[in-house]
Amino acid sequence: MTQSAAAPPPPAVAEQLPAPRTSQRFWPAPTGKPVGAGVADTPRLLNRLQIAGMATVLLFGLLSGLVQFLSYQSDGRAADDTEQLVRIQEIQSNLLELDAIATNLVLIGGEGDHAREAQYDAALTDVLEQIAAAADAQSADEKALAALNVQVNDYATAIAQARANIRQGFPIGKEYVSEASQALRDDSVPILTNLVDANTQRAEDSMAGQHPFYLLLIGIVALTVLVWISMMLARRFRRYLNVGVAVAMAIVALVTLVAAIAAWRGDNQNDDLLNKQLKVAVDQAAARTAGNDAKANESLRLLNRGSGAKYEDPWIAAAKVVTSKAADSILDDWRTYADIHAKIVDNDERDIRQPAIRSATGESTTAFDAFDKAAQKLVDDNGRTTTDELRAGRGIALIGSLLTLVLGFVAAVAIARGIGARRKEYA
Repeated sequence: MTQSAAAPPPPAVAEQLPAPRTSQRFWPAPTGKPVGAGVADTPRLLNRLQIAGMATVLLFGLLSGLVQFLSYQSDGRAADDTEQLVRIQEIQSNLLELDAIATNLVLIGGEGDHAREAQYDAALTDVLEQIAAAADAQSADEKALAALNVQVNDYATAIAQARANIRQGFPIGKEYVSEASQALRDDSVPILTNLVDANTQRAEDSMAGQHPFYLLLIGIVALTVLVWISMMLARRFRRYLNVGVAVAMAIVALVTLVAAIAAWRGDNQNDDLLNKQLKVAVDQAAARTAGNDAKANESLRLLNRGSGAKYEDPWIAAAKVVTSKAADSILDDWRTYADIHAKIVDNDERDIRQPAIRSATGESTTAFDAFDKAAQKLVDDNGRTTTDELRAGRGIALIGSLLTLVLGFVAAVAIARGIGARRKEYA
């Protein structure tokens, strides 16, 4: 019997099973980022947005409040600088008034005029007291005023010597007063002119201390940051409004608008004061100073017989200042005096001495005093109005500064609550 061929071995198991599939449906491709990383970043994002928002509104409150506080301080300095300016100009006017009285007294001669002498003594005391007050009020003027005080005392000593010689009938007394008067113009007046210029600049700089543009800029920057935060929250949570951030934005916008309007109004008010009341005070003080200079030159003309005509040019120059600066309300008083002066000049040129002297020490002085008092009243009234208005308006800036700080803190709390609500929703 023949054996059959051996049966082939069964196929391997591996050959019978299909190869495994590696479809994307079951095995996602690696991305280099852990699963759920975007979700895990949400709390971190909320923390960053909260810190940025709170820092923005707190910084807004600090900077905006600081600008308003600086405006408050600036108006206070402006009031002080304005007072000092008016005070310095009053010293300048009173010093030349002192010279006008002194030269007039020497022109009277003899025993003089007791009422006029009392006026001279009172004017000298006022000038020295005003110099001391001005030095106390502004430390920057202290050295110049100390030098002025020495010169005024030297002037007073020379005038006292002149009056003593005049009473004894010594002609040298006229030389003393002429030299003292010239020294006053050469040494003292330039100091006062420089002080007037310096205090005018200080007052103008201080009155320009309102900054509405800075307040607007700070507010716009803060609002820009808050808008960006709101957009980031809307993109992540699919909500267009976050109540806390919206409240903070409303606070920033309202504070910025109110503060900028208040600063703008304050700036306009200061400009009006500078161009109206303060300008009137400064101009009338200049007119009064020039007027007293003219009156003193009138007496010096008559004292220096034979060479007195050289004092007419300074009189004419001073008169031009008066007519260009004086208010219409006091020009009539000046013209009355100027008409009398013209008669004095005519008599002096014709060598009619006694009528000229009587007129210079009588009706001319009376007419000039009316002008001088009217000018001084305008200076006092307008200077007082300027300083009062500056001090009255500055309180608004101080209140606004404090409220801005408080509202900046309120806005920060609103942002914390608004973003906190999103954090709770996420949790």
